[in-house]
Amino acid sequence: MRAMWILMLTAASLVAVVGCAGEAQEDTQLKAKLEEADGVFKSREYERAGEMFEEVATEAEASGDNSLFVEAAAMRARSYLITDRADEGRPWLDRAASRAIDSEPRAWSRYLGVRGRFEWKGGDNETATATFLDMFNYCENHELWDRAVDAAHMIAITGDKNEKFDWSLKGIEMAEKGGMEGWLGPLWNNLGWNYYDEGMFGEAYDALVKAREYHYKGEGELPKLIADYSVAHVMMKQDRMREAESEMLKVLEWASRLNAEGDDSAVEWMGFARWDLGEMAIALGERETGTGMLKQALTEIERSGMPNWDPDQWKQKQDRIAQLEG
Repeated sequence: MRAMWILMLTAASLVAVVGCAGEAQEDTQLKAKLEEADGVFKSREYERAGEMFEEVATEAEASGDNSLFVEAAAMRARSYLITDRADEGRPWLDRAASRAIDSEPRAWSRYLGVRGRFEWKGGDNETATATFLDMFNYCENHELWDRAVDAAHMIAITGDKNEKFDWSLKGIEMAEKGGMEGWLGPLWNNLGWNYYDEGMFGEAYDALVKAREYHYKGEGELPKLIADYSVAHVMMKQDRMREAESEMLKVLEWASRLNAEGDDSAVEWMGFARWDLGEMAIALGERETGTGMLKQALTEIERSGMPNWDPDQWKQKQDRIAQLEG
């Protein structure tokens, strides 16, 4: 689950196109098409963005623009990966790999960022971390600061315990110094969940509240909702049940409204919010009510596709209900 909302909260920060001196002159119109596709990806319209990246890749290949081809092909691969279709994306990543050269900074850095994500999603965190470290050093050397922050952010996800904290803080420091405010929500979010994983709920709460401040400066509703959920969830872990219950009810109402308005991704957060409310009810002595909420939440979480994208957690939730009913 955590990996899913990391992807959703950070997708808007993963596609910046940063200029660098020394690359071959590119077709201005084709470059504008790539930037337009990046914008569509940022808005989470992944199917449409993928089609646009494919179109740019085809045109760039025909015109001989290697740098733009590599960028577009890598992002075509990423548009498949983020929709859990890695097998369809890998041929595009292979095409990007066959043409990527480190003398083209935008293309090379983009390729490394996507390759590392495939390694991460494939379960090879050690290799992914090495790739993102290479990306960080390369981007720092070529003054691609936004992408250097991206690499630091990803090492904070894929690295070991010490690396996660060190790189979260390094990314925050770099983003603050560089005025990259759009990165600070995802970076503080990452730090908060790293604290959470270590049972440091006080520190997690402080970091996630900070992350929420930055997410609320954006335009999208869903990142704000997820940020609210994260804060309420940690409040629950701090045994602040009544406060957490009040905040989580707001999350449930918000997610329900978005879902009714046609945002299918909101059903996941309906389910997660209702699940936590059920656990809180049980903790407060309302076992029957809480169990009923968990069962309803499970149907919503199933609709979100969890049996496919997180089968282990899906089984844990089924086992939890069986335990309560046993």
